[in-house]
Amino acid sequence: MSESDPAPARRDDAVDDPIAYFLRDLEYHGKSERTRRAYGRVLRTFRTFLRERGGTLAAADRRDCMAYVHGLREEHAPSTVATYASYLNRFYAYMTQVGAFDANPMALVIEEMDESVDADPTRRELSIPQMRAFVGRLGHPLDRALVVTLLKTGMRVGELCNLDLRDVSLDDEEVRAAYPVTPRGALDGRPDSIFVASEVARGRAVNGEERSASNKRKRSTVIPIDRELKRVLKVWLAIRPEAVSPAEPLFVSTSDAWGERVTTGLVRQRVVRQAERNGWYRPGGGAEENVTPHYFRHFFTTHLRDRTGDRGIVKYLRGDVAADVIDTYTHNWGDRVREVYEANVYSVV
Repeated sequence: MSESDPAPARRDDAVDDPIAYFLRDLEYHGKSERTRRAYGRVLRTFRTFLRERGGTLAAADRRDCMAYVHGLREEHAPSTVATYASYLNRFYAYMTQVGAFDANPMALVIEEMDESVDADPTRRELSIPQMRAFVGRLGHPLDRALVVTLLKTGMRVGELCNLDLRDVSLDDEEVRAAYPVTPRGALDGRPDSIFVASEVARGRAVNGEERSASNKRKRSTVIPIDRELKRVLKVWLAIRPEAVSPAEPLFVSTSDAWGERVTTGLVRQRVVRQAERNGWYRPGGGAEENVTPHYFRHFFTTHLRDRTGDRGIVKYLRGDVAADVIDTYTHNWGDRVREVYEANVYSVV
């Protein structure tokens, strides 16, 4: 080990300074310095809150967590409260997994909050017919594929950009002939599905290519591809340029960076250009009025949740749930997730 390498964290460090231990492990897992700083601020603030109550991080219980979240609501927007709560939940879940803490007191609090899938009442509300008309005006196969994939899966734009051909299983002879790529093992026996990995991180090499965006879901997820998305992806693959990267990205640029993996900036640029033409984007406007790639995740959550009445499946598809919920819904994949999804997903093409 060179002098510049960070010293490995010892298990005793988890007891002596759990925050430092957790942040060091985040570094090993490839999290950016900005992300580690954000976690550190929240965790240290929570530690101070507990000390004022005579408690510690290791001994905190559900009521301590509830009191802290309640105090956050007095000073922060709901989205910020949800973010801070998720940081605490991930901290406790990890420290429980490594054996430093006995339990995760945030688990039930997060479940009760459920703010990650609640509709934001300040956002622009678009109907399914309005969105269908918007998609109908997308002329370029890449624009159409990007937008429909976001609308039909609810994935984040970074997760979209990180998709490789091996992450997609299309049951189509023409596609298999044109792209003889073996899908991931997780897609074996699951035709017409997309695999979204949880471990992809910015700066980390995945499938032979260093990534510029991170996937932020709690657990890897298999998402069904319905007939509409399948048709749209097939049209895109028919004109997709040869990829520069050996990782064979699913979506590559058709403009200046010909054949290179699309970036979050490029996707945003293409979506915003179309939204401006539709009157759905104003420079300087906020999230409450502007349609950006992230808006499609909001649209997916709102409409699919309302149509299914099943928050668990929507949370699973979004990648917002922990192992217990995923185990409930994946042990019988064909009879539950896919069946409910295909019976309720909206039409946008």
